[in-house]
Amino acid sequence: MVEKKILELKAKIKKKKPAFRRTEEYRHAKLKDTWRRPTGKQSKQRQHEKSRGNIPKPGYGTPATLRGCNRQGFLEVLVSNEKEIAAIDPKNQVAIVASSVGAKKKEKIALKAKELKIKLGNVKRLADDV
Repeated sequence: MVEKKILELKAKIKKKKPAFRRTEEYRHAKLKDTWRRPTGKQSKQRQHEKSRGNIPKPGYGTPATLRGCNRQGFLEVLVSNEKEIAAIDPKNQVAIVASSVGAKKKEKIALKAKELKIKLGNVKRLADDV
């Protein structure tokens, strides 16, 4: 698991991060609120005019140590059988059971995870019952 200090830093950065809006999306109903880079020759947003909204830059990114981690600071590892769950480090990884796995196999994986004291990210009901 990642240090608590770094998780707090991520929360602080996320709070400061602005909502990146598409150019003039408020003007046209057909335009969605998803970010698209302004490309026009005279685009005021592309020219970084102050009132036109922010553009994503590397400085808004998540700290490198937290990339790919979930909210608690654990790395999520996709698992589809019992052998794969044995390779997980319980200190800084969480198992996510693949969606293609059936109920019987999920139950076996949950038993193995409980035995090895590994957290399951998406099989809460089975892990509690077992």
